[in-house]
Amino acid sequence: MTATKGKSLMIVAVLLGVGAAGIGYFGLSSMASQATAQNELNYRDVVVTSSDLTFGVKLDRPNLHVVRYPKESVPEGAFASIDSVVGQTTKVFMSAREPVTAIKLSSRGGGLSMLVRPNMRAASLEVNQVSGVSGFVLPGDRVDVLATIDPHNSADDAVTRTVLQNVEVLASGQKTAQQDNKPITVQSVTILVDPHGAETLALAMHEGKIHLVLRNPDDQATVPVGSLSTREMLGVERPEPVVTRMPSSTGSRRAPAPAPAAPAIPRGNIRIIRSANVTETPAVPDSLNR
Repeated sequence: MTATKGKSLMIVAVLLGVGAAGIGYFGLSSMASQATAQNELNYRDVVVTSSDLTFGVKLDRPNLHVVRYPKESVPEGAFASIDSVVGQTTKVFMSAREPVTAIKLSSRGGGLSMLVRPNMRAASLEVNQVSGVSGFVLPGDRVDVLATIDPHNSADDAVTRTVLQNVEVLASGQKTAQQDNKPITVQSVTILVDPHGAETLALAMHEGKIHLVLRNPDDQATVPVGSLSTREMLGVERPEPVVTRMPSSTGSRRAPAPAPAAPAIPRGNIRIIRSANVTETPAVPDSLNR
């Protein structure tokens, strides 16, 4: 009887333990579910970049991944799904783990054209280590463009003039070109200009040599600058041109040159010419005083 009673108590204890474990399990599961639900309410999925991206990159899945952002920290225009941004093109430089937003993307075009503002043009020019400020001209900098033109007429001086001021650099880098059937590396810089500036730059490159002058990014002023010639730089005055006046077909003619004076007749004798014979006779004193 006692053994049966002890066995019954043991069964009850086991059942109570199992019941307590079940209650605990369901309690913990409920708490986890509540925490998950709360997490879903307070956090959002945000698509971010997987690595640094330059402008004009067409986005693909390897470029992107999804992270959780606090609800109040989600950027305006962010995307929750990678499928929403695949195939679009970046308009700006983007760093790794940067949220992808609508203002940074474009569904049209790609590359450098995305940085060209309306009514503006992108124009490229070749520079060397000197004319390109030793390679320190970088995208985002602002420069002035100087043109040095040496006229074909050797009588004229070489002239340097500032043709463009405060223009933005869109891109800079090296490219490979051919010279004497050999590949060479040249430095190219692409700047943002208006249509008139594009024409000015094209003419300056055709007629002379181009130099870039790097500006302070806070200096946006346009300064009136005159041209500088070789004679002005050396302080040499230009000689006055000799003007030869030609007689006008309608104006007054130049006064004729005075006729040469007749040779003076020596005093003391009077020369008489008769029939090709020349004779001299002493002059009468009264005739010499007339």
